[in-house]
Amino acid sequence: MPDYNKILTPGNIDEGWVNSIIDIPQGSSLKIEFDRTLGIFMLDRMEPNVFPKPVNYGFIPGTKDTDGDELDVLLICEEPIPTGVLVKSKIIGIFNFEDDGEMDYKIVCVPVDDRNTGDAISSLNDVSKRWKQKIEFHFAHYKDLKKPGTTKVLGWGDIEEAKKIAHECVKRFKTEGFSKK
Repeated sequence: MPDYNKILTPGNIDEGWVNSIIDIPQGSSLKIEFDRTLGIFMLDRMEPNVFPKPVNYGFIPGTKDTDGDELDVLLICEEPIPTGVLVKSKIIGIFNFEDDGEMDYKIVCVPVDDRNTGDAISSLNDVSKRWKQKIEFHFAHYKDLKKPGTTKVLGWGDIEEAKKIAHECVKRFKTEGFSKK
């Protein structure tokens, strides 16, 4: 399997879309991560099955967040998307989150071509309050059985804030890259 950071671009952030690679399908309790040294997806750990991912979880290649990993994506889709699938994704906002004292941003997206909804979701304003509450609850508590109190939900941001963070992460990747694990 190739290193996505070497063969894909982040997408076109200014036009509002990014390339997303799915790590963890919606509904899974498996913590799957891409190992860029080996070029494969690996099972990092089993999460308690009381906290399956409420949304497809992935990353944007060619980015580096402040936590040292690629910038995360929360991809809204009614179907679980399998690990390793590339999705051209429309940016609709950002979820601001802190994990173990480090910022761990999550760009919120939908597939660019969503014929099921007729491309009904254009921003976080089009997402239900209940969906946001479920995301907040999940990320506020998913580590409680192992490391309680280590995560903090810091709220939501709009498309422009998401683009700003994505650009910062592209710049960081270009200047710092990734060191070998």
